Amino acid sequence: MKLTYFQGDPPNFGDELNATMWAELLPEGFFDDDPAELFVGIGSVIQHNYPKDAKKVVVGSGYGGYTKKPDVHDGTWEFHFVRGPQTTHALGLNPDLAIADAAILLRETTLPEPAKDIKVGFMPHYESIERGNWKEACALAGVTFIDPSHPTDQVMAQILGAELVITEAMHGAIVSDALRTPWIGVKSMHHVHRFKWHDWAEALNIDYNPVFLFPSNLREAWALSTGRGGSGRGAMAVCTSRPAVPFNKACTHMAARSLQKLAHQTPSLSSDAETERATERAMIAVDGLIKRYAQNRAFA
Repeated sequence: MKLTYFQGDPPNFGDELNATMWAELLPEGFFDDDPAELFVGIGSVIQHNYPKDAKKVVVGSGYGGYTKKPDVHDGTWEFHFVRGPQTTHALGLNPDLAIADAAILLRETTLPEPAKDIKVGFMPHYESIERGNWKEACALAGVTFIDPSHPTDQVMAQILGAELVITEAMHGAIVSDALRTPWIGVKSMHHVHRFKWHDWAEALNIDYNPVFLFPSNLREAWALSTGRGGSGRGAMAVCTSRPAVPFNKACTHMAARSLQKLAHQTPSLSSDAETERATERAMIAVDGLIKRYAQNRAFA
């Protein structure tokens, strides 16, 4: 079975958890890189563009609306659990499969030591690293910049050590919630990333109300106002031109002030009972997965 997940440039924290978390939860030798069986784990990776004849084994993934809906009833899909109720509804699956995002299982793994001297951290969406100016905005605000392209242990240590995480990245919220760090979700700059948040939050009965965060430069303002990514040639030329410099600087300062204000708002956190229930159900599903495939394989 081949571990399959989105691999971006730069790498993205939520997706990269697949490379480390499953190695601890599954037996050694579970993955053999056989493309005839694809393990579909953390991420919005229930998509239509997998090889038609390959078996797709879904363990805690979600449908994100990034592609058209796959035909999950064609006999090549095997579901152990999915991220949330909106995934089951969109794909016509058994509602009982909606447990939580697989990253909740970090609670069952060895965690790094919490980073020290972090009060408030901010994690942008990984696309906002290149598009935005959040490192400078965080420095101006006195907020720790949590870079989702950094190694997963480093990011988790920062989340564990923070008193509050403000996040545009969904897995910033998912991991914060799983590790019991209060969090505030901000509305993503690009609208395409918003469906998946509600899917996950509904699974844990979180009253999710994303808050507005001022864009850190003109490219983000363009993405927010148009619903596009802010990477088009025309937008790039205008937003990075010399006349735009003072406007970009003003945006960065306004974004810093926005972060400071958000740090005083009431954060979100699922109940201990909901989190423990979802973790237990997800682990039962993983145990079932291991037993199913252990019948024909000798794991170390």
